[in-house]
Amino acid sequence: MTLTLAAAEKILSDNFAPWVLDLGLTVASVDGHEALLRLPWSDRLAREGGGLSGQALMAAADTATVIAVAAARGGFVPMTTVQQSISFQRAVVGADVLVRARLTKTGKRMAFADITMTAEGTEETAAHATAVYALLG
Repeated sequence: MTLTLAAAEKILSDNFAPWVLDLGLTVASVDGHEALLRLPWSDRLAREGGGLSGQALMAAADTATVIAVAAARGGFVPMTTVQQSISFQRAVVGADVLVRARLTKTGKRMAFADITMTAEGTEETAAHATAVYALLG
């Protein structure tokens, strides 16, 4: 079963804490084992010095992984983050961030993801994350 964009947006609105929804994330695309989310620029998410905060990028990476797992499963399933690691490579200032989560392995109980974050309009990686999820349902 293919996950539609509308279904992915509903998963986003129905399954995340209000503070995550406050990030303003939207689902740009879903395809097989991949999800692309947009994190819109907001001065509220900037840290001292004007760059987008690492906390916002980590939350966006985590959220994108949930949508990628849902895309692979054809819908939302209960899951939890087991591990997430991130490397910040360049600051994002005044631009939306495209968050691409791609599952590298999905089993019955575990999913592994590679997440790349780029400032819109550039191909240069702003941050790179990996995540491991336990699938509970």
